[in-house]
Amino acid sequence: MQALCHLQSTMNAIVALCHFCELHGPRTLFCTEVLHAPLPQGAGNGDSPGQGEQAEEEEGGIQMSSRIRAHSPAEGTSAESSSPGPKKSDMCEGCRSLAAGHPGYISHDKETSIKYVSHQHPNHPQLFSIVRQACVRSLSCEVCPGREGPIFFGDEQHGFVFSHTFFIKDSLARGFQRWYSIIAIMMDRIYLINSWPFLLGKIRGIIDELQGKALKVFEAEQFGCPQRAQRMNTAFTPFLHQRNGNAARSLTSLTSDDNLWACLHTSFAWLLKACGSRLTEKLLEGAPTEDTLVQMEKLADLEEESESWDNSEAEEEKAPALPEGAEGRELTKCPTDSSLLSDCGNWQPRKLSVFKSLRHMRQVLGAPSFRMLAWHVLMGNQVIWKSRDAALVQSAFEVLRTMLPVGCVRIIPYSSQYEEAYRCNFLGLSPHVQIPSHVLSSEFAVVVEVHTATRSALHPVGCEDDQSLSKYEFVVTSGSPVAADRVGPTILNKVEAALTNQNLSVDVVDQCLVCLKEEWMNKVKVLFKFTKVDSRPKEDTQKLLSILGASEEDNVKLLKFWMTGLSKTYKSHLMSTVRSPTASEPRN
Repeated sequence: MQALCHLQSTMNAIVALCHFCELHGPRTLFCTEVLHAPLPQGAGNGDSPGQGEQAEEEEGGIQMSSRIRAHSPAEGTSAESSSPGPKKSDMCEGCRSLAAGHPGYISHDKETSIKYVSHQHPNHPQLFSIVRQACVRSLSCEVCPGREGPIFFGDEQHGFVFSHTFFIKDSLARGFQRWYSIIAIMMDRIYLINSWPFLLGKIRGIIDELQGKALKVFEAEQFGCPQRAQRMNTAFTPFLHQRNGNAARSLTSLTSDDNLWACLHTSFAWLLKACGSRLTEKLLEGAPTEDTLVQMEKLADLEEESESWDNSEAEEEKAPALPEGAEGRELTKCPTDSSLLSDCGNWQPRKLSVFKSLRHMRQVLGAPSFRMLAWHVLMGNQVIWKSRDAALVQSAFEVLRTMLPVGCVRIIPYSSQYEEAYRCNFLGLSPHVQIPSHVLSSEFAVVVEVHTATRSALHPVGCEDDQSLSKYEFVVTSGSPVAADRVGPTILNKVEAALTNQNLSVDVVDQCLVCLKEEWMNKVKVLFKFTKVDSRPKEDTQKLLSILGASEEDNVKLLKFWMTGLSKTYKSHLMSTVRSPTASEPRN
């Protein structure tokens, strides 16, 4: 139990590379562990001149270094007796990774103050025992059919293990290959199982690259000196003599990569960091909001659709490509999949949005045009943007959608034809698309046309404008223009008051908007329960609206539109309550 407590307090997981040596059996070659506590004084501080600072570099927020660790004596030194690893006499080149006196590798994650330490064996005796047992089981009894592939095993006492065994080509080995495994050890069984697809894909990428490098060396050696014919022509020798005659070779020799261990440290450290951050726990105080419920429902629907799409994909493999103009899913592959042991220099940052915030959009469009546009957005009318720049339209919708509950947002970002209002309330169109005349004259639609500017300085003074916006001119039109003196919905007036208050930062305005939406969604819930579930008469409804402070015409329209954004979970809960026997009893 003491080992269990230490394992949980010092790390989240350990990733290790193991090898089945023909002379010494299963051996741990290289392992990377996570240290949350600071290293002992003097460890990793560059005590030895010329070591430490010379190998530092920045990799995705992790500071990489190779330093002497005072708490980890090197193999073969005078402190060898205190090390939990095997003695030097019990090791050969095949089951040794770092040379005697090598300091190992340490990565400092500046974001979380976590250290990723790589060496041949864990320094703590109990951790060494746990990793050693997992190594033996992964290369002996816990093997999947075919001996290559992933498998899961473990228990509460010794941890749970994800193990992936594989072969590396070696022209001097029996069968021309040697057996290895990469293992990930955690105490959290559920977390490890949930991380299975992620670990399988990334570890498989590391294995593919190791095998690819070894295959090139194997083919070159076979071309220069074929071993198969030489062995067949050699006279029979006793098994033990042949076994001892096969000199074990290190993995760096098999792959012809002198920087192999540094690359593996980078890959293992990234794997531990990414695996630890991909699944997070969120603490919800109180009941979840309607936006949270709707997002969860949409995510569940998307996963269902994705599964059905993946199943139907196998039936459509015969089609080499999509027909021209067909809409399909864009699947992007993580850049690290191509080479997990090499640098990824093809990554490019996402293009910044054109509109930064609602305040920015109000400054660009002008106060009257923005008020008209915001009024139509809140009322649920169709908002149409026509522009050649699809990125500009998308950024405008990303800003405007923050004014509505998640369930009320239906977006078609960019279309080559007009789409009816029942399909979307945000529609992006290219300039040549003709909008029906009844839509242009309708009071339930607003059109924003983006034209190329004929002169500079089109926008009001004090605009926080990007250089990209100086070439555009925005014309907002509607069949029902909103007068500046019109009262409008209460939430619109409060939003405009927040936007005009320069003492409030953009982040504060965003939080104000979240609070306003939650306040009015609570009114929507009360109205839905009162009218749709209880079926109260109109007179009572008017009294309720007056109590809620929403008796004005625009406020009533807003509540009715926002009612369409209620989650299915909330609606079904209310309906099931009404259908229950106790709810159907008459009131006294």
